[in-house]
Amino acid sequence: MPLVDAFDLGPHGQNVSPSLIEDFLSQGYVICDVCDRPALDQLRREIVTAAAKAIDQPGPTDDGAFLDGIHQVLPVEKLNAVRLGLYHEINSRAWFRPTYFRLGRAMLETLVGNELAMQNRINFSIQMPGDKTSLLDLHADVFSGETPYQVVQWLPLVDVKATKSMFILPRPKSEAVIARLAEFSDGGMRALYEEIKRDLIWLDIPYGKVLIFCPNFLHGNVVNDEATTRWSLNCRFTGLFTPYDSPEKALGQFYLPITVRPTTRLGMAYRQPGGFRE
Repeated sequence: MPLVDAFDLGPHGQNVSPSLIEDFLSQGYVICDVCDRPALDQLRREIVTAAAKAIDQPGPTDDGAFLDGIHQVLPVEKLNAVRLGLYHEINSRAWFRPTYFRLGRAMLETLVGNELAMQNRINFSIQMPGDKTSLLDLHADVFSGETPYQVVQWLPLVDVKATKSMFILPRPKSEAVIARLAEFSDGGMRALYEEIKRDLIWLDIPYGKVLIFCPNFLHGNVVNDEATTRWSLNCRFTGLFTPYDSPEKALGQFYLPITVRPTTRLGMAYRQPGGFRE
């Protein structure tokens, strides 16, 4: 079974695209193949099994088709209760966070560093066609106290594109409009969305690929106007020694260390002796 119960400190042995850093810096996001496709397939299988049990459905033979069509067997008014149940159940499993990290590890270590902290829970998003209760309007995470020194790993469990996916305003245009944010104080984020909607990039991400993006830039989603349901996971990663901007989103609370190197462990264990003069 490709799921793992602990974070691996060994070399990841994965090659990344030579343009990964350039693309990330220029646009604020990259879309890559996951580092371990069998692990992704097994992770999805575990989620599908738990979801089918939660709604009293038999185990499906086609995991993707089951997730795409969940709206045909689950009323939208019961969606959030099922989503929260899956969130708590899957996050309680020891393999979940290490396996999720493994899926993007090569890119994360290239873009962020090899001593990392990871969000303590992985978020679930399920967006049925036409559902207006599962929206995440235009925003940037730094507006709500998140550290600017982080990335989000956003993983679809089905093929996503257009309104079934998410949108992002790439770095150059996002930085320009954020510098003018005070101009939109009267109309709020709705006025800002109308200003920039023609420049938004709707991300096309087939199952088997992962999005890593900088949440300092404007992003969000809208009502899913496609024929099938979106399932996605997302989780934040940051450098272990990054500045943390709020007590609620600090190391040991919102973030937990995952890849702590031996020298760091020794340094953290050191205590300066008292009453000693050299």
